[in-house]
Amino acid sequence: MTSTVPGTAAMFAQDWAVWHADREEQLAAPHGWLSLTALHWLDGTARAYEGLPGTWRASGDGGVELAADGDAVLDGAPVTGTVRLEPVDGQPGVLVTVGERKIEVIRRTDSYALRVRHPQAITRTAFTGAPAFPADERWVVKGRFEPYAEPQRLTVGAVVDGLQHFPTAVGVVRFTLDGAEHALVAFPGKGGGLSLHFHDATSGQSTYGGGRTLRLDDPDADGRVTVDFNRTLNLPCAFTAHATCPLPPAGNRLTAAVEAGERTPPRPDLAP
Repeated sequence: MTSTVPGTAAMFAQDWAVWHADREEQLAAPHGWLSLTALHWLDGTARAYEGLPGTWRASGDGGVELAADGDAVLDGAPVTGTVRLEPVDGQPGVLVTVGERKIEVIRRTDSYALRVRHPQAITRTAFTGAPAFPADERWVVKGRFEPYAEPQRLTVGAVVDGLQHFPTAVGVVRFTLDGAEHALVAFPGKGGGLSLHFHDATSGQSTYGGGRTLRLDDPDADGRVTVDFNRTLNLPCAFTAHATCPLPPAGNRLTAAVEAGERTPPRPDLAP
């Protein structure tokens, strides 16, 4: 691991604190991940769901049909009659607005679901911050990205039983941690860079059992990257029961206990 350069520790901690505060602000957005209140899987039968307008069904040919009577809004206009919605697999869904709520219509492989977002969700109103280990420069290591000749489509499990995800891996990031060599399969990051999704020896103990993620900046011309485990994040499924997060690839398991980044958050929605 890297050693601390005298005089930089305070600046390092301050930079991390600013970044972490921004992360918590994003989590607490009115219709962010903490606002989820329900997840309804659809089939070919038109059904009404408690608190939602109209009826919903998977059409069987790549879309979802919503039949409503003006009490739902799509693209700024009330829905009167039947409309077809076409969410894209693995992408943010089509949003239908009902008062304060937003119903996100999502596609996961060939399955369709409604994810309800409400600003008054207990996971949001009771949110007091994302717990994390203290920032420490010793968890910043240098790595090297080795791209695949061609991207590889993987199959991984999900926090939802029976659901699979098919992310595209672009290479491997190699680094030394606690004196041992490690390699993690890397995926494209949202908005650029790389994303690592992994388990480590803290998973299911002090950190979320479904693994955590870490975004890296783009490699330099020689493939060098900085791996800052202090910025390791929980996936949405650590905060809510209504997410469909993928699990890490089978080989992305570190033997080291990475006591950096976000810890297991409290779950007010699971409280007795």
